[in-house]
Amino acid sequence: MTPSSPVSRPGPLWTPSAQRVGESNASAFMQSVEDDWNVTIDDWNDLERFALERPERFWVSLKDFAAVAADTWGDDVLIDGDKMPGAKWFPDARLNYAENLLKRRDDADALVFYGENRVSYRLSFKELYDRVSRFAQALEAAGVTEGDRVAAYMPNMPETIIAMLASASLGAVWSSCSPDFGVQGVLDRFGQIEPKVLIAVAGYYYNGKSHDTLGKTAEVVSQLPSVKKCVIVPYAFPAADASSVRGGVPFDDFIAPYAPDAIDFVMTAFNHPLFIMFSSGTTGVPKCIVHGAGGTLLQHAKEHLLHSDIKPDDRVFYFTTCGWMMWNWLVSALASQATLLLYDGSPFYPDGNALFAIADKEAMTHFGTSAKYIDALKKAGLRPRDSHRLSTLRAMLSTGSPLVAEAFDYVYDAIKPDLHLASISGGTDIISCFLLGNPTAPVWRGEIQCRGLAMAVEVFDDDGRPLAPDDGGDDDASEHRKGELVCTRPFPSMPIAFWNDPGDAKYKSAYFERFAGVWTHGDYVARTMHGGYVIYGRSDATLNPGGVRIGTAEIYRQVEKMDAVQEAIVIGQQWDGDVRVVLFVRLKDGLTLDDALIQKIRAQIRANCTPRHVPAKVLQVPDIPRTKSGKITELAVRDVVHGRAIKNKEALANPEALEHFANRPELRD
Repeated sequence: MTPSSPVSRPGPLWTPSAQRVGESNASAFMQSVEDDWNVTIDDWNDLERFALERPERFWVSLKDFAAVAADTWGDDVLIDGDKMPGAKWFPDARLNYAENLLKRRDDADALVFYGENRVSYRLSFKELYDRVSRFAQALEAAGVTEGDRVAAYMPNMPETIIAMLASASLGAVWSSCSPDFGVQGVLDRFGQIEPKVLIAVAGYYYNGKSHDTLGKTAEVVSQLPSVKKCVIVPYAFPAADASSVRGGVPFDDFIAPYAPDAIDFVMTAFNHPLFIMFSSGTTGVPKCIVHGAGGTLLQHAKEHLLHSDIKPDDRVFYFTTCGWMMWNWLVSALASQATLLLYDGSPFYPDGNALFAIADKEAMTHFGTSAKYIDALKKAGLRPRDSHRLSTLRAMLSTGSPLVAEAFDYVYDAIKPDLHLASISGGTDIISCFLLGNPTAPVWRGEIQCRGLAMAVEVFDDDGRPLAPDDGGDDDASEHRKGELVCTRPFPSMPIAFWNDPGDAKYKSAYFERFAGVWTHGDYVARTMHGGYVIYGRSDATLNPGGVRIGTAEIYRQVEKMDAVQEAIVIGQQWDGDVRVVLFVRLKDGLTLDDALIQKIRAQIRANCTPRHVPAKVLQVPDIPRTKSGKITELAVRDVVHGRAIKNKEALANPEALEHFANRPELRD
């Protein structure tokens, strides 16, 4: 995501060489489309046009190009394609997600794991297949059948992937969250879906310390009567007593009775439930978003092969927990026969070079991370290109929160100049992306390169009319070009349902209430003259002083340029019949907010945005609340400031930070 206003530059920050474009998966796919349908596809723009005009043909070519395995695809590609929701892709297909991730069976690395500097090990593709086979047999013996739920309270480690693939091989439904969740947060999620088997870790490492989670697991299981077995992975506590948990059994003991054998993959419908994801908001019990096997597989194949240019033997890393959709996205790269580099722990332990050391050691080709991590590197003054080779690194991907234009500059200056920097944006709701990178096109400062292929993304004004691209003029001239990010046609990875949502009432309300028959995603966005996109924040968190919409990310960009400011969060406070802008800042250690710094912050915003962006109040806080996936929570802060209850504090990584925003006397005048 990129929140900065489009900036006039002499040229792009990076342009792929002709050789790189020619050798890309995208170029090979264009040739396949030409051969399949007797059409002319000269470049990405032609491919994008074809995908939007002929989506059925696009997805047929994509599944063939990606060699997606299925018992049958059926005769129909799309029925009721004019309905959203309601469209059905490949209605007669029968396939298995896990089979497509386990096609490779050789001795090359499939998974390489680092648990900070305490634990490291690797599994080959053959070893991965064999362990999935054993775990699947154990699940079956435990009574898991098609449609049952299997849940994980786990770090991002090989055992988690083994359990997920085993679950999927049986046609069971998988869901996961990270072990830093509190007991109530786990119960709010898994209590709704009633898993039959839970996989949990006895403890994990973070920032050089071990954290015991066995007690939390025991408490969770005691309140989940649906759980018949709880498989314990020792990890940070090898001597952990699994019997202290009801139904507890050590991972190795669970699979011990079973020898590796050919996996009998259960063939399921295209829209058979595969994953249950959870919304991360703080406005109530998380929504349980159900994603189908076929749509997830095809959409991830498209994003990996065409938008990220992942090839066999590439070594792909994404810094993620198992509570974030990027974990699911990462794991699907096995279908592209890539090696997954897994990391669990603090990315700054023992220092900010930890992940770059792994990049060098493991010949990383794709480095996935968050905008906050890149900003933290920048503020720490680190220059990885000066301390590491990074010779194999071809692409860096960023998501989770807006990537500001200055972060683009930093990556190309301090990390690597010859690098495809792909800012990407989508979400848990679609387990994929609406906006992504394009490895065949230039990267422009502060812009997401393109919309996803076959994704009919538009920018709507408040009346549901498409907006023209932003011309990059001043804020006043381009204000009307910002609007709602929408998708006007169905796509395969739309959620198939919300769990326990009779008549799809919550589902329809979440995405289709604003504009009938059009997916409204909730991002405030503009399109650029380069065909790229700029995201200005969540539309439900936009500010409306004097009735004018302001994207929060525009303010963050200016404030976080300042050396004194570590990070910030901004909200709109109801005041005197209107809305006033309130900015909270976390300053660098040892600094105190005084009148001089307040005036400097206001001047920075006024000079680079508009007078409407200037906060009425600037206040200091020692911490800013964020979700488990690292996103700051503007809505939760807004509710606290207005004295409203926060219904789902367990969604936060640091709920105690909300106390710094409650009952502030400065906000009473």
